[in-house]
Amino acid sequence: MNRCQWKYVLLCLCLCGSRELAPVMAQEANYDEAKVPAYTLPDLLTDLSGAPVTTPQQWQQGRRAEVLGLFEQHVFGRLPDYRVQLRTKLRSEVSDAVGGLAHRRELTVYFTADDSGPQMDLLIYTPAAATGPVPAFLGLNFNGNQAIEADSRLHITQSWVRNNRELGIEDNRATEATRGSEASRWSVERIVKAGYGLVTIYYGDIDPDFDDGFRNGIHSLGEAVSGERAGDAGGSISAWSWGLSRALDVLQSDARIDAARVAVFGHSRLGKTSLWAGAADQRFAMVISNNSGCGGAAWSRRAFGETVARINRSFPHWFCVNHRKYNNNEGALPVDHHMLIALAAPRPVYVASAVEDQWADPRGEYLSLWHAGVVYRLFGRAGMPSEELPGLDMPVQTDVGYHIRSGKHDVTDYDWQQYVKFADRHLKAH
Repeated sequence: MNRCQWKYVLLCLCLCGSRELAPVMAQEANYDEAKVPAYTLPDLLTDLSGAPVTTPQQWQQGRRAEVLGLFEQHVFGRLPDYRVQLRTKLRSEVSDAVGGLAHRRELTVYFTADDSGPQMDLLIYTPAAATGPVPAFLGLNFNGNQAIEADSRLHITQSWVRNNRELGIEDNRATEATRGSEASRWSVERIVKAGYGLVTIYYGDIDPDFDDGFRNGIHSLGEAVSGERAGDAGGSISAWSWGLSRALDVLQSDARIDAARVAVFGHSRLGKTSLWAGAADQRFAMVISNNSGCGGAAWSRRAFGETVARINRSFPHWFCVNHRKYNNNEGALPVDHHMLIALAAPRPVYVASAVEDQWADPRGEYLSLWHAGVVYRLFGRAGMPSEELPGLDMPVQTDVGYHIRSGKHDVTDYDWQQYVKFADRHLKAH
């Protein structure tokens, strides 16, 4: 391994997302295109009977459900039909957030009639100057809603959080040190200045990100799991996705947000989640995946960077148990992740990569988007214009969008600049 590759391996140990608790042994990761195994992709436009899919109606009425079902059975899993009683309570409201640019609310969403039962807190920003409902971005955050903005009026999450020794935290409780710790990832000022709302939820409210046999978070809404989960029982990504859909339920009756124009957004493991949420819930008007990598936008069959085996060993609670059958056996998987992206069609979808994030396989992320284009073209929409990866920091936007930017595994203001531009094209009223 050369010096550059060693440097990258060390970088991976420090980054968030699927790197947090998964030290990468150098010999386990392939970063050489010449060593990508030969593979055959499942055909998006051939149904399970072998018949070709040639019309939008055939996709929407048959093939789409087949593909969705395969992801439920073999990748993300299914959740029980949780019967919830959604209730909301306003925790705080100010009209001078973000230097006076935003109206901000904290809203607690209860899933049952019991105030002590499972719940999540929505942090909602809308432009202070808005005179009616606005389109919005909805996404999960990693450290609690107080991490979005360094404002002492925001409540600090009481949910379980990951250790973050860089912030001086030695246990699993958020502290004052977390205020504004994710501000660089959210570009709230840019978003509200552009006329959009931003809604975010701490992902640990929905399902704490550790493997305890699914006895925490929203899993308590269903039957207790005893012993091993069923092979197709939904993991944490399915749970986080479910929470995003419940947030959209709440936004349907929000006078400040246009729920018909909500883009679901996520970074890293939460980018995997945004893709799955957008696939499972067609009410989301746009889908954005930022550095989602293995299990997200990247092809599994390339076995480049993080692999199915590696992610299942490191995070056994993210996917369904059936997904483990494809550890070092990706060619047997009846789907691959171009099919996940295609489930967003004909809605606009954006995939973003970072050049230093080879662990997430930027080329595999782009190729998934390229190959999903056959379904977009079925609807008369435009996919990526070329199979070749675009130049660095040279975004391409059609009815789908992509960029690979300079830098590492992160969300930056540059990323949000592209997402806002893409949303202007597709979500703003013409």
